[in-house]
Amino acid sequence: MAAMGSGVAPVTLSDVYQQARHALLRVRDGLERLERLESTGGASGSELAQAVLRDLAQLQQSSVEMERLWRQQMPRAQRDLWKRKVEQVAEESDSLKLGLDKYLSRQHRRQVEAQERAELFRRTNGETATILQVLDEEAQTMQSVQRSSTMLDEAFATGAAVLSKYSEQRERLKSAQRKALDILNTVGLSNSMLRVIERRIRVDKWISYVGMFLTVVIVISVWKWARG
Repeated sequence: MAAMGSGVAPVTLSDVYQQARHALLRVRDGLERLERLESTGGASGSELAQAVLRDLAQLQQSSVEMERLWRQQMPRAQRDLWKRKVEQVAEESDSLKLGLDKYLSRQHRRQVEAQERAELFRRTNGETATILQVLDEEAQTMQSVQRSSTMLDEAFATGAAVLSKYSEQRERLKSAQRKALDILNTVGLSNSMLRVIERRIRVDKWISYVGMFLTVVIVISVWKWARG
């Protein structure tokens, strides 16, 4: 005991009582400081809590020692007085222990809640990363579709332009054919020469048709490739 800190047991009940009163004051003061820290949201006060626990342990030890000594040392006339003193110390000790237990319980609950929030935050971050990855993949897909659509529009535009050119060439060929026939009729060329010219015109016409067909095939192939 205190001399409980030096390992030498006090000789009298009065000595133990004085040590208990000092321990009571330290525990009460420490508990009040812990509660102020808690109410202001300040530091956790773990070191202070440990000191209060040590003082409370010393107080409880003194209370037990007083309970033993008042029966042994006090004369019968003083026993009732010391019994009330011992009971008062024991009651205050129990009250302070209850207050400290409640404080420690609240601290433990806060630590558990903080751990749960940290875990939830970690999981939420993981889910957010997954969602962002999915959105990024969808954005890339949309960009690919947009590029394919642009390529398809360009292919159709090119095909339409080519077909338009072939149509213009066909009209020019028809006009040239009519002019050639008129000229040939005017100059009186032979029928055999007319047939040769007509065959040449038919060949040019087929070449024009084949060109248009190949253009259509190319446009359709590009369109299918863009969709794939």
